[in-house]
Amino acid sequence: MKRNGEAMEELIAVMERLLAPDGCPWDREQTHESLVRYLIEETYEVIEAIEKKDMQLLQEELGDLLLQVVFHAALAEREGAFDFADVASGVSGKMIARHPHVFGDMNLKSSDDVMEVWESFKKKEGKKHLLDGIPKGMPALMRAEKVQEKASRVGFDWPDAEGALEKFKEEVDELVQAESGPQLEEEMGDVLFALVNIARLKNIEPEQALQHSSDKFIRRFEYIESQLQQQGKSWGQSDLQEMDALWDEAKKKGL
Repeated sequence: MKRNGEAMEELIAVMERLLAPDGCPWDREQTHESLVRYLIEETYEVIEAIEKKDMQLLQEELGDLLLQVVFHAALAEREGAFDFADVASGVSGKMIARHPHVFGDMNLKSSDDVMEVWESFKKKEGKKHLLDGIPKGMPALMRAEKVQEKASRVGFDWPDAEGALEKFKEEVDELVQAESGPQLEEEMGDVLFALVNIARLKNIEPEQALQHSSDKFIRRFEYIESQLQQQGKSWGQSDLQEMDALWDEAKKKGL
């Protein structure tokens, strides 16, 4: 079995060969920008493997995600910006600096203490505001949760989920009263943001909860589709009442 260092060197060598003048034409055409979609896709495939608790699949998907990191580092090296060693040593140094309770003599007793120190180091590293560094490209529900979590660390939060629920009801009322256009979009955003607050305070991952609800909808919708096919019907030959009845069947079957 190859050691970690040997395996990593082999992967870097494979990437260098792909990007060589006589390497793969497709790989040689890629840029940091063109690879963004693959980075996102691979990340979600890792998450799916974790949710499936499939360790063999997780190993494979982590490899695909690691390849994206190596790919970006190799492109940066071609540009003379940095290489994989810079990436690895940079994050190692950051982890050592941000964990003085492990690599130094600081005494931290709880996860909250650790997070407080973590944020203080981020400020020292150039982040001027508490909410700096939260990527705009994150899925909206995850970004909202991250914003709320960070604000909560300095006491800007509801004492419990009941306060957040009342705020949600207030936002729903404003949505109902909103006119069309930008105001309607704004109020809808406020409703979703308030929902994330409720989920967070009830220790529910809103992104995961919505994914599970989407999965459930797909299962029940596919049941409707299969039942209509068995009856020799197309979508146009069925009405909402019939589809609702089939939906209830799917629900009773535990789908």
